[in-house]
This record gives sequence, structure tokens and C-alpha cells, in this order.
Amino acid sequence: MKLETAIREREGAAFVPYIMAGDGGMDRLIPTIVELEQMGATAIELGIPFSDPVADGPIIEAAGMRALEAGVTLEMVLNHLIEGNDQFNVPIVLMTYLNPVFRFGVQPFFDRANECGVSGVIIPDLPFEESLQLFADIDRHDVAVIPLVTLTSSEERTASILEKAEGFVYAVTLKGTTGKAEVFPDELLAYLTRLTEQSHVPVLAGFGVHRPEQVRTLGQACDGVVVGSFIVEALHEGRTDDVQTLIQSAKQVHI
Repeated sequence: MKLETAIREREGAAFVPYIMAGDGGMDRLIPTIVELEQMGATAIELGIPFSDPVADGPIIEAAGMRALEAGVTLEMVLNHLIEGNDQFNVPIVLMTYLNPVFRFGVQPFFDRANECGVSGVIIPDLPFEESLQLFADIDRHDVAVIPLVTLTSSEERTASILEKAEGFVYAVTLKGTTGKAEVFPDELLAYLTRLTEQSHVPVLAGFGVHRPEQVRTLGQACDGVVVGSFIVEALHEGRTDDVQTLIQSAKQVHI
């Protein structure tokens, strides 16, 4: 199923859990994807470990370091997806920094991502405008390049990004790195509502989300949420019931 279609046809609010590829061993990657799909995940954001993860908070950074210490690479992750993608139907969005893509080769990366059935890619250290130039002559095989917008983005820049957005718009809820937020900025809900009204693709809110009431509140203002640090920590600690509870809270949103 295409990424945008999966989000549009969800029950309640969309819920996209983030996991770090190779955290806990590569043999756990496909089973974890299958388990999250069975729990009701709309799509899955799959992180590629990187040595300098500028957008990641301490929990995801630690997961990336565990994966790197186990020798996990972008090529290894793509190979596992190719071998196991017949076991799940949930759309996969890769979250990788630009350096691994360059080292792999930009066109080979998109060729392999397409072969894996990947629906989208997020590259947080590549501004969206520059991605349009960088990938202008690249056959992306309909793999969406997901843009990020923030509370500090100008109205002009936001409008330009929304015009060209694919898959979904990732609305960053915090001024900083990933983590678990207790309080969101006062203007956030109005901002998300405005983005959702203006965007021709779904809008998902991410960074800091970790409680069911946050999922339900944000899910009323936009199309859904992306949850990273909480999911990574809970899976690392074996708290799958907590993951299930959070995913199910998205289905309680009435739209």
C-alpha cells in the first residue's frame, strides 16, 4: 500500500512508530516490523544508524550506537528488507542522514530502496529545497522524500515546502532534538491545524510524543503522530504492552 493511501485510510489518527534498525540484532528487524504492524501501526519509520545523528536525542542516539557497534550498515538493512518484505504490508519510511546515502550512491540507494518496497525517505540534515536539486536527475521510483517543517519555519518557506511535499509532511513539534516532552509549545495545536488545512498531503506531528493523551490531542489537530524515543526505549526494555497501548490510543481519535 502506498504511504499516503495508508495514512488517509487509517482508523482514528495515523500512528507511525520509529525503530532503529539493528538495535537488538538484525535478526529482530523483520519480526519487530511484523509485530508493530499487527499492533496497528499505520507505517513504520526505520532509522539507519549513523555516527553523528544531529537530530536525535539521547535515547535514539544510544540505540544507533548499539547498532553501529554491532556492525549494522545501510546496505545490511536494505538487504534484510529485501529478504523479508514479503512478511509485512505496512509502508516503510527510511530515516537516514545524507552521508550514508552518498557513500552508498544516490541512484543505487533509490534503486535498492524501491526493490525493498520502501515508500519514503527522511533525510533530516538535507534541506528540502536542496533535496529537489540533488535528486532532480535521479529516478526515485516513486519513493517519497518526506519534508520536515518546524515552528520556526517562515510562512513563505512552509508554503513552498507544502506545495511540493510528497507522502506526508513531518511537522516537528519541538525546538530541539528528539526525546520525550512533558509540555508542547502553546501555539502548536493551532500551527498543526493550519498546516493540515493548507497541505495536499497528510501532516504528522513528531518529536516528544510519548503519552496516550498527547497522541489523542495532536491527532485531533493533524493526521497523526510519529513516535520515536518512547518506542525505541520501550522495545529495548521489552515493554511491548506499553507500545501496544500507545498505538491503540491513536485509534481512539474521532475524526
